[in-house]
Amino acid sequence: MNRIASTLIAAFVAFLLLSSTMFVVDQRKYAIVFALGQIKEVIREPGLHFKLPPPFQNVVYLDNRIMTIETPDAERFITAEKMNILVDSFVKWRIGRNENQPKLYYVTFGGDENRARDRMSQIVKAALNEEITKRTVGEVISGQRGKVMEGIRAKVVAESAQIGVEIIDVRLKRVEYVEQINNSVYERMKAERLRVANELRSTGSADSEKIRADADRQRAVILAEAYRDAEQMRGEGDAKASAIYAEAFGKNPEFYKFYRSLEAYRATFKNHGDVMVMDSSSDFFKYFKGSGAAGPAPAPAKK
Repeated sequence: MNRIASTLIAAFVAFLLLSSTMFVVDQRKYAIVFALGQIKEVIREPGLHFKLPPPFQNVVYLDNRIMTIETPDAERFITAEKMNILVDSFVKWRIGRNENQPKLYYVTFGGDENRARDRMSQIVKAALNEEITKRTVGEVISGQRGKVMEGIRAKVVAESAQIGVEIIDVRLKRVEYVEQINNSVYERMKAERLRVANELRSTGSADSEKIRADADRQRAVILAEAYRDAEQMRGEGDAKASAIYAEAFGKNPEFYKFYRSLEAYRATFKNHGDVMVMDSSSDFFKYFKGSGAAGPAPAPAKK
């Protein structure tokens, strides 16, 4: 019995020693192997690995997944024109994948993720402050926002590489004015919109006057041409009428004189109150003296 008990105890101790020499590295973690308190090896490949039993060697694990740092509240920065703006940003980061970066990360933060987050927040804030203070509000909000993020990312990447951190992305989620200057900004924007509207109205009025003047000119030209054509047609009509009258009245000149006298009487005595003082023997009243004055009687019709 004693031999069996000793065998079982020896087997159990051997199992404990063997299990203490084996460890499994998860694909989401890095493993740092320490030998008597000194970093001996960084294992980045997942799977089963071996080491010496404690206290000769032990293992510390670090999370290698992508993590996010977001500012809980928007932070205030001052632009180049001395205006306060609120900036809300986030950064995607992880422990570097190069062989020395996990070791550098552990040496810098002792494996404490909260300390790493605090340090990263400080780096991002310093980069934001440096980029925003040399630009205007308009450039930060829209004009050069891409350049701002590129500058911030370049500075954060350079700083993070020194502490074993790899930067995946840096973004500005929100940029806006502080509440104290919102009203003045809105009023300035309103004034600018009114200025543009008035300028457009002035331009429209000028174009309207130009169009109206051109239309009036075309109207005058059309009326002048129409009047010219009308007078030309009237002249041609009068000429044809005169030719017809001449041809018709040339066959009987005495009748023509009689007709013209009637026209003259009609034009002269148009109104009942018209008065004319003339010698009664005047030729004007030739056809008022009787039918005999009209000249010789017409020839009798042939049978």
